Amino acid sequence: MYCIFDLEGTGINPAEESVTQFGAMNYKKGESLDSSFTSLACATKPIPEAVAKLTGISNKDMIQAPSFAEAYQAFLEFIGDKVLVTQAGYEYDLPMLKRHCDMNGLPMFTNPVLDTKAMFTYIHPEISEVMSTDFLIQYYDLNTDGIHRHHALADCGVIARIFEHVLKEYQALALDHFTADGKHVMKRFVIPEMYLTAPIGGGYPDE
Repeated sequence: MYCIFDLEGTGINPAEESVTQFGAMNYKKGESLDSSFTSLACATKPIPEAVAKLTGISNKDMIQAPSFAEAYQAFLEFIGDKVLVTQAGYEYDLPMLKRHCDMNGLPMFTNPVLDTKAMFTYIHPEISEVMSTDFLIQYYDLNTDGIHRHHALADCGVIARIFEHVLKEYQALALDHFTADGKHVMKRFVIPEMYLTAPIGGGYPDE
């Protein structure tokens, strides 16, 4: 089983912005799992009006929102030791979480993390467009009508559908790994064997 997760924040720069919402959902290929988590997190800076319109999360919502530490602890309890899946998480979610953990004196989780953007890029070097969520929705012809985009939990459902398509491509190519450039350090990530037809050695992604 995987755990899809997504964050919303006060902006797009992970080095400066503040987390406003956690979303996570358990995922197993071909199965619908009724198990999810969502929580607001009190931002340490005001939410710009344009961001509030995009996410539906306002500064008023922050008044009674739990602290980052409280929301993060509840998030950790939900994810357990599962393999995590994000979209563009190597660039945004993970560095922002790490910075918040450092600011709050909290340990960063050590779960292995797969990033659908990095996985897609690895098997499609011919595509020069930015592999945004919107691009992948269009590429895989996903119907997102009625989905509240830029809501962390709702976006987890979209990421799960993207991940399903990416896994199918990896199966078709008989690939059990991909290589990603994390801050210019090449890392090899192994995909858990339960999602491929052939046995895989090496276990979980190398962090």
